[in-house]
This record gives sequence, C-alpha cells and structure tokens, in this order.
Amino acid sequence: MNDQGTAGRIVAVAQRILMEEGADAVSMRRVGDAVGITAMAIYRHYPNRDALLRAVADRSAGELATTWTRRSPSGSWDERVSAALDDFLDFALGSPHLYRFLTLDAWAGARRFPEDFRDGQGPPFSVVTGLVEEGMRTGRLRADDPLETAMTVTSSAQGLVQQYLSRRIGMDEADFRALCHRSTRRIINGLRAE
Repeated sequence: MNDQGTAGRIVAVAQRILMEEGADAVSMRRVGDAVGITAMAIYRHYPNRDALLRAVADRSAGELATTWTRRSPSGSWDERVSAALDDFLDFALGSPHLYRFLTLDAWAGARRFPEDFRDGQGPPFSVVTGLVEEGMRTGRLRADDPLETAMTVTSSAQGLVQQYLSRRIGMDEADFRALCHRSTRRIINGLRAE
C-alpha cells in the first residue's frame, strides 16, 4: 500500500464520516479504525485533525466544482445561473453536514473571504464568480468587483438554506427551492446593467 493511496483513503473515510454525522464525529481514532490503521499512523499523512479537515474540505470543494462545471454550457446566461443555484441546493439539502462544514462551521483551516477565494482557491465559489464575470463582460450585469458581487448573489441562498435546515422556514422542499430561485432572481435583477 503506497502513501498516496493511504492518504487518499484517510480523507475519503473522514469525508464519509463528516457527511453522515458532521465534523464533530471526525476523530483520528475513528478514521484510523475505519481505514484499518492506527490513529498514530494518520499523523504521518496529516499533522493534526485540522489538516485532515482541510484535506476533506479541499477534496469536497474540488468534487463540487467538478460536478457543477459538468453542466452543459448551452442555454442562456439566466438559465445557467438558475442551473448553478439548483446544483447548490442539491448539495446543501442533500449533504447538510458537509454543507454546514464547508460554509458555516468555524475551524482553523476554513477558507476566509476574500483572500482565500481569489484565483480559484474556493472551487465551487469560482463557478459562481465565473458566471458573474461573464454577466459583467456581456453587459447583463453592471461592472463591479466580481468576487464581492458573487458573494452578494450567493449569500441570500446560503442564508435561506441555513434557515430551512434549522426548520425556520415552514415549506416543503419544492416550495423552498422556488423561494430560493425567486430571491436569487430579485438580486440578479438589482445587479443588472441599465
């Protein structure tokens, strides 16, 4: 068994535990037991739990970005923005523990805005930033800071998801998704070039 294979298995197991139970359930001992190695052996690959969690975040963000960019580039810009929102909602509602970890939880290696989101360092966020840049380049959106504009566009949906997952929004999932689309359209309409 090579080191890269073991490191990859460690991250995959930690990611699975996090997705099923949340970040608090990820411990070196539990991951080691599931991989079939000692907890101490994990330290050869990851110096501490925060480094392991960062590897889980990097892997998860990369997988999300890959999934979100697989969507066909055809369709109008508005249709692609709507599709990106659907991808986000599929992720947030389908993997709530991972969503909370990547977007809400405070932990030592978490990405911070804006410094960790420039130059594609936040892969899923880069998908949205790319759409915003395209909207500005083609005159659909007025010129502004693309990173801040992408944050503006995504913050509403993130806040709504947080409320929904906390059971503060009393709608079924279909109605909730429709609310997210209406809210995002309102924001986009406010950012449109005149």
